[in-house]
Amino acid sequence: MKRIAVYCGSATPEDPRYIELARQVGEGLARRNIGVVYGGGRLGLMGAVANGAKQAGGEVIGVIPDALVNSEVANQNCDELITVSGMHERKQRFTDLSDGFITIPGGVGTMDELWEAMSWAQLGYHSKPVGLLNAFGFYDDLISFNAKMSEVGFVRPAHQNILIAAESLTQLIDRMKMYEPHTPIFRMKADDL
Repeated sequence: MKRIAVYCGSATPEDPRYIELARQVGEGLARRNIGVVYGGGRLGLMGAVANGAKQAGGEVIGVIPDALVNSEVANQNCDELITVSGMHERKQRFTDLSDGFITIPGGVGTMDELWEAMSWAQLGYHSKPVGLLNAFGFYDDLISFNAKMSEVGFVRPAHQNILIAAESLTQLIDRMKMYEPHTPIFRMKADDL
């Protein structure tokens, strides 16, 4: 994997572990010679991911909607800062520029990015690994909810392993490297659906 899109929030939680985690993710990817594609912001976890990667000598590509550039939250310290018209184009660029996705703690926007990456994988718009860094047990309930969707039958057996979760970056990257693409819905027959 040459580049990974990192999904995370622009907020700065009171608990300093989250900012430090984000910094370590950026640094960890850079040390593995994996470029970071992210939301292009300079605040919160986003800024910490970018700073960690840059300080470790890594490549950082930011993709940010023009409305946020105008709000002066853009990180001008990126190797490349791509300005797009809106969120849909932003997520498409994340997909085009990266070889996989890692979601670290975040809020509503982060969840939107994660679920879209999973949905697009399920449908067949991409065949890239979708990782979830479950640091501090932050995503325990989401992992349980994902399992519940599978148990009830809303996620087909062929798609139950799209989400790759781990508690450490090393574990997560190792699992993502072993990911074998599944059969997407676009290639399934009606009887399989």
